[in-house]
Amino acid sequence: MKNNKKGNRRDFLVTALSLGLVTGINAAGLIQPVHALGSVPGRLSKGQSIYKLSGQVTVDGQPATIKTQIGPDSVVKTGGDSEVIFVVGADAFVLRSDSEVEFSASGLLIRGMRIVSGALLSVFGKRESTTQIVTTTATIGIRGTGIYVDSQPDKTYACTCYGRTHIAANANPNVSREITTHYHESPVYILPSASQQKLIVPAPVVDHTDSELNLIEALVGRKTPFGSGGYKKGDGY
Repeated sequence: MKNNKKGNRRDFLVTALSLGLVTGINAAGLIQPVHALGSVPGRLSKGQSIYKLSGQVTVDGQPATIKTQIGPDSVVKTGGDSEVIFVVGADAFVLRSDSEVEFSASGLLIRGMRIVSGALLSVFGKRESTTQIVTTTATIGIRGTGIYVDSQPDKTYACTCYGRTHIAANANPNVSREITTHYHESPVYILPSASQQKLIVPAPVVDHTDSELNLIEALVGRKTPFGSGGYKKGDGY
């Protein structure tokens, strides 16, 4: 029932935004309350991939434990009421329930990823080349970026929390947006068909928190740019 309510709220907002019924939403006011993640940790121990998991989590088709290794070409999947927080190299992630992500590798680094279904909060270390995130309706280019993506059959939600992204609609790759943010300024929905008014429309900030970003950046030895003037010009994508 909770997921249905979330979906109904998003469907309403997509329709309202695409029709021009809503012109702006205060991002900070819509960030959800912090849920219990515990204190912000230090860098994850060398050789450890998973910081925390709950419920049903598989890695490369096998049930995961806290000792399971996740590589830059792994497939990570969660069941209902499940979640996993993990690190791959200089990148860190929170994979929500009922979600699946497939990574592809270039040596020891993540080269690309496909969010088959569900939601993933990610922070990425600086890159020389662009890493692409592919969802049901969008292709997103990132480098050193914090981003939350929810890939559903009828739309993709993407919040560039900080850094830069290039977001293109799979239905028409010529429809794209370059987004630079310091603090969740420009979340969007990417829709599957131009018959839904526009392919890329504004969205509110939903379903991810600053505390989660602080936590996963800490796992790879970094801090979020909040309170330090944000990202400088040239950072990110």
